[in-house]
Amino acid sequence: MPKAYVFTRNGGPEVEAFIEQDVPVPGPGELLVAVRAAGVNPVDWKLRDGYVRPGSEPQSFPAVFGSEAAGVVEGIGPDVEGFAIGDEVFGNPVTGGYAEYTLLPVAVTAHKPAGLSFTDAAVLPVAAATAYDGVRQLGLAPGTTLLITGAGGGVGTAAVQLARRGGVHVIGVASAAKKDFVESLGAVHIESGPGLADRVRAAAPDGVDAVFDLAGGDTLRAVAPLLAAPAALISAGGKPLAVELGGAPVARARTAAVLDEVANLVVTGVLRTHVNRAYPLTGAGDALRAVEDGHSLGKTVIEVVA
Repeated sequence: MPKAYVFTRNGGPEVEAFIEQDVPVPGPGELLVAVRAAGVNPVDWKLRDGYVRPGSEPQSFPAVFGSEAAGVVEGIGPDVEGFAIGDEVFGNPVTGGYAEYTLLPVAVTAHKPAGLSFTDAAVLPVAAATAYDGVRQLGLAPGTTLLITGAGGGVGTAAVQLARRGGVHVIGVASAAKKDFVESLGAVHIESGPGLADRVRAAAPDGVDAVFDLAGGDTLRAVAPLLAAPAALISAGGKPLAVELGGAPVARARTAAVLDEVANLVVTGVLRTHVNRAYPLTGAGDALRAVEDGHSLGKTVIEVVA
């Protein structure tokens, strides 16, 4: 039977396990997809810890990890148009991506371009799409200055590139170990940690025009006062805190059209996915630890053998 990596209840790594499960049956508007790759994101372990997405029902168990995946269509549910058996696709699964099979709703599924690998496609639906939505939401003019916290992670890596593409000056907050990587993306690196606000002021004496937060917590609290207009703060790392500080969450579009756009940016060389490391499905726990400890560069991916 097909295997999947799940959490059996809310808790820490001790609640994670591999299970065997039936091949899911696609419902209306859904595709059955044989997974070839799945992106690993901080939200994966946060859901295991008990986080509930706004507007979502409480988690049922066992719950398969993974919010983005790429693979091959093997089944088509009712009321689906524009997809066929054998199509290569990527999107946001409703039954988790750390598995041999999953279900993708067509509303957030796109065809994978031939020039895009499954591994690269699997990191677009959450990380790259969040970055795309956030940079578009800010709508910054060329020459303005954007501060991005968590600039060395999956979303931050894409956000730096997309902002720089628009002629925006970017200051990227990340650990000292990620300095060379962040600078290679075209950003000015600022080390995270105590004294952050003073280091940003020294690097940007004229101030920053906007903040794209991907870290939350103390980092967000430190940089928020640097803005003259709190509304120029958006966050995907500490959404409730951002609202408390006068900002807003990243407004996610969650459409196939956005997935098509970010895939095209990768294929044309405008955006690089920066997949740092790929693990086999049997190493799903190790992949999740790599992201949970906060030290991974770029994106981490789980690859599933056909």
